[in-house]
Amino acid sequence: MRSWLERARALLAGLAPRERLLVLTAGGLLLLALAWLVIVNPVLAVSDRAEQRLATAEQELRVMARLRREYDEVHHRLTEVESRIRNGSRGNIRTTLESLASKASVKVESMEPQASPAHDVYRETKVEVALRGVTLAQTVNYLHQIETSSQLFSVKSLRVRAQTDESNLLDVSFTVSAFEPL
Repeated sequence: MRSWLERARALLAGLAPRERLLVLTAGGLLLLALAWLVIVNPVLAVSDRAEQRLATAEQELRVMARLRREYDEVHHRLTEVESRIRNGSRGNIRTTLESLASKASVKVESMEPQASPAHDVYRETKVEVALRGVTLAQTVNYLHQIETSSQLFSVKSLRVRAQTDESNLLDVSFTVSAFEPL
């Protein structure tokens, strides 16, 4: 290594002052370019990647916080429903629906039991209710009576058709589910 430095000094000593200045300037610029490529550029690239990872992590944190809020909300609603199933009043679904129909001034055309899937925590009882020749107000009142009943009911499906002879009367059918703990 010493011999290289001595050769370079000897070569520079043999140059005119202008040439020496030119060679030293070019060498300095070469060293600066090399330092840029070897040191500064990789540091800037690492910094950019770190900023991108930080932005991605912050975005993922916001998404996770939103998902956590949604999970907590759904979990809270589920806990309330399970509590209503455990602590709610019990009774025969058909008898209760008939009683609620009389309160809503509705005559039930038919109530047909429906098959329901088995669950590990509760038993679901389904009934398809058919109403003929009722007004929209009567239907809404009856559905409201069902939803606000002390027994936990859930209206699963609803079909409404206008009668062909009178436009203000409807034929309505819907499925109601009741739940009891096992």
